[in-house]
Amino acid sequence: MSYMDDYKFWLEDDYFDAETKAELKKIEGNESEIEDRFYKELEFGTGGLRGVIGAGTNRMNIYTVRKATQGLANYIIKQNGQDKGVAIAYDSRFMSPEFADEAALCLAANGIKAYVFDELRPTPELSFALRTLGCISGIVVTASHNPPEYNGYKVYWEDGAQVTAPKDKEIITEVKNVTDYHAVKTMDKAEAMSKGLYQVIGAEIDDKYMEELKKQIIHPEVITQMAEDIKIVYTPFHGTGNKPVRRILAELGFKNVYVVPEQELPDPEFTTLEYPNPEDPKAFELALKLAKEKNADIVLATDPDADRLGIYALDTKSGEYVPFTGNMSGMLIAEYILRERKETGKMPVNPAMVKTIVTTNMADPIAAKYDVKLIEVLTGFKFIGEQIKLFEQTGSNNYVFGLEESYGCLAGTHARDKDAVVAVMCLCEVAAWCKANGKTVWNQMLEMYEEYGYFMETQYAVTLKGIDGSKQIQAIMDKLRANPPKNFGELQVVEMRDYDNDVATDIATGATKSTGLPKSNVLYFDLTNDSWCCARPSGTEPKIKFYMGVKGNSIEDAKAKNEALTEAVKSYL
Repeated sequence: MSYMDDYKFWLEDDYFDAETKAELKKIEGNESEIEDRFYKELEFGTGGLRGVIGAGTNRMNIYTVRKATQGLANYIIKQNGQDKGVAIAYDSRFMSPEFADEAALCLAANGIKAYVFDELRPTPELSFALRTLGCISGIVVTASHNPPEYNGYKVYWEDGAQVTAPKDKEIITEVKNVTDYHAVKTMDKAEAMSKGLYQVIGAEIDDKYMEELKKQIIHPEVITQMAEDIKIVYTPFHGTGNKPVRRILAELGFKNVYVVPEQELPDPEFTTLEYPNPEDPKAFELALKLAKEKNADIVLATDPDADRLGIYALDTKSGEYVPFTGNMSGMLIAEYILRERKETGKMPVNPAMVKTIVTTNMADPIAAKYDVKLIEVLTGFKFIGEQIKLFEQTGSNNYVFGLEESYGCLAGTHARDKDAVVAVMCLCEVAAWCKANGKTVWNQMLEMYEEYGYFMETQYAVTLKGIDGSKQIQAIMDKLRANPPKNFGELQVVEMRDYDNDVATDIATGATKSTGLPKSNVLYFDLTNDSWCCARPSGTEPKIKFYMGVKGNSIEDAKAKNEALTEAVKSYL
């Protein structure tokens, strides 16, 4: 059917409710809007669904959620996993509770029990819950840090990680095979509950989650010593982090935790934020204002589904708060964990740290110093979660820490996705340790730069929306493949890795080898002077992203090199 045929079907068929039809009636005659809503199905990708909320096949609504869930249910039944059930969590966005219920009732109608949280919860707690309950799968309704008009639906498998190959493609196939909306099952909520197919979960999971987090503390005595002295400002960005973050810090004994009042409570409009993203400096305005009033040591922010952490730390010399990238905060926590575990004899045998290919190369010298194996995986925390599963299956290594540059990390194996709640806890322990040793978190970062090198990373993104945008993004990738650059400015390309075609090419000799990683539409350029650049279309936004990294001999030198590399990439485009 054409997009106009689909539009008419949604307007006329009895399956769709009056509210949906009224919304679609309002755009009658607006062909471009109709086309955008119906020119395709909202794509169920390797992470699930994400899109603008509204009526239409290319939107997040109860029908697209229900349809995706029917595909997932079909797959679970084929895997003989229907008796294990599915855990479901959701965030503070528009329609999140409704989408969670639609998913649960579709599963119930297929004979699969749904365990649904009683209110909003962080994404990492969903990962923990499904493993604790022994579920076959998990769903979290969230659009993470996207603008307010978005929502999403992420699928997890029984190991607690987002679905990886080959299951991701197999689930996508099942979802695509659901072509008739009338074939999608659902049932009444009261009936589902009476049949034991819909169970509300809550405090019992929270308690177990908190206990697991506390196992990652290395020096509880340092926290006790500094609990009265250290000052922490925290904002949950109107999301799911508020209760678990405050609870874990209170139970550990931190006395001076100040929550930004304007951003404390759930708000699907994210009224106080342009963009609820800890990568955005403007999102910290209210937190920094409160930090200056309280003379806080650190400023922490979790994104709406509390899987990513942003931080600022006080520089006592300037009196200003310094922003940390995800690479910086991740390395700060990682170095502390590796150092202190080694010194206290708490390091497991065959320890391993896992990072994504676009994460800082500072991880290499840190891992080497503490005799920890460093493993690189594709972008996406699910690949870090997959490594934990492989370690458990093979006994080859013991996971100590994992991180990605986009402000996500995981200490411990209680979850198999990035966890901002445990990251907050670890960062606060680092801050307490620093204060006990007469320095700030920023001082500690400067010491790490001096010891390991002034590694610095940046990112340049090009946003290209709509039907033509996706074509333009692919055209850029095709150009880079067909005519790979020999240099970016003064930096020569040493090796180009094409993960889509699984080939790494030595530019000087032309010799090729396997990349050693799964197929993915990613190009990586190893450059001279300890620099690199990576091109990758975003999996969740209409963007193509260029990740870059350099190593300087000072902060100023690294900044200059980063700026030069960014300009070289822009000029190539």
